[in-house]
Amino acid sequence: MELTGLMAYAEQAIDYGVMGTLILMSIVTVWLFIERMMFYKTVRMEDYSHRDELELELTNNINVISAIGANAPYVGLLGTVFGIMLTFYTLGDVGAVDAKKIMTGLALALKATAMGLIVAIPAIIAYTITLRKVEKILTKYDIFTDKQKS
Repeated sequence: MELTGLMAYAEQAIDYGVMGTLILMSIVTVWLFIERMMFYKTVRMEDYSHRDELELELTNNINVISAIGANAPYVGLLGTVFGIMLTFYTLGDVGAVDAKKIMTGLALALKATAMGLIVAIPAIIAYTITLRKVEKILTKYDIFTDKQKS
């Protein structure tokens, strides 16, 4: 009886831990994407004397978006693995094979992987959009400095 309560607690802790982490990752992604887009609208070419200085400012924090996009599926997969382990452990503890319990447990475990993908795909899209914006601004800076020289 006590082990059952412990397993239920472990299941909830893993579920909320993984989902909470993924939700936090998605909030950080949206926040950084909005912050970067607002910054790009305020960039003035005259304020930068060197291209590298501008590039450092433009690429600030976009590696976080990339890291979230790359790692969110792994966080979801980790939740799925823990969910499957709990399902099998619970079934082994009971001693009887109940197909309904197996399928329900596996389906619930897979939601973590789905959530990881739901976080990763928009993060990668946001990273790609941000990177393209950086390229466009740097090209505009090159054109601006060429005009200044001539």
